[in-house]
Amino acid sequence: MKIKDITDVIERFAPLSYQESYDNAGLIVGRPDDEVQRALLAVDVTDEVLDEAEREGCDLVITHHPIIFHALKRFNSADAVQRCVERAIRRGIALYACHTNLDSAPGGMSWRLAAMLGIGELRVLQPSAADPQVGFGVVGELPEPLPTEEFLRRMQQRLGLKVVRHSDLVRPQVRRIALCTGAGASLMEEARRSGADLYVTADLKYNDFMLPDGAFVVVDIGHFESEYCAIELIFEVLSKNLLTFAVRKSGYSRNPVNYFV
Repeated sequence: MKIKDITDVIERFAPLSYQESYDNAGLIVGRPDDEVQRALLAVDVTDEVLDEAEREGCDLVITHHPIIFHALKRFNSADAVQRCVERAIRRGIALYACHTNLDSAPGGMSWRLAAMLGIGELRVLQPSAADPQVGFGVVGELPEPLPTEEFLRRMQQRLGLKVVRHSDLVRPQVRRIALCTGAGASLMEEARRSGADLYVTADLKYNDFMLPDGAFVVVDIGHFESEYCAIELIFEVLSKNLLTFAVRKSGYSRNPVNYFV
């Protein structure tokens, strides 16, 4: 199957036009007309993921994060990015990323995470000016109010979280939940305006935990942890539309952040 036949399926769900200006989603290594036999899905392109691709005969690696964000002036394996890109080119492995376009797509990343946590009646938290159905984050409702600590435990259990960082638990129970996968500090005010009892995101800084100022609870579950659902989401999109193409979920897509607990 040609690469473009596979990427067309992804881009019908999450068009590249949805990506942010700083992003580099799309085909990074390879040509659209190249033939590929099997795809491997991961969060990042790493040495371990490329090892797995070679072992399993996967000649296309599809990740959430683009391995290249900025122009590279040389390929001499001086760092992990150069090393992995050079290796992919030498071994004939195509690299494709589906990043902020997947974040913004209706039914995309935040929608998937919300469903995993039992949050319904969803709407976009920060809609695009061009299309209110497209944008970052979602806000929705739990079927019934839950004690705040019980909801935190639910997140730990369902997402396999080792650590949950949070602000003061100013709400004894929660029902309206806002969330944004990845780095979502910039949507804090949208969470406030939505009337959310609790906002789930990642990559918060020290002062971000003070911003709610008693209005709601903010929770940081970790960047990788919030975006690991990309693998299952892309797998579902491809499996429903490409019945004869082999797609494998990586067993070596791991969090670069380690916790000593």
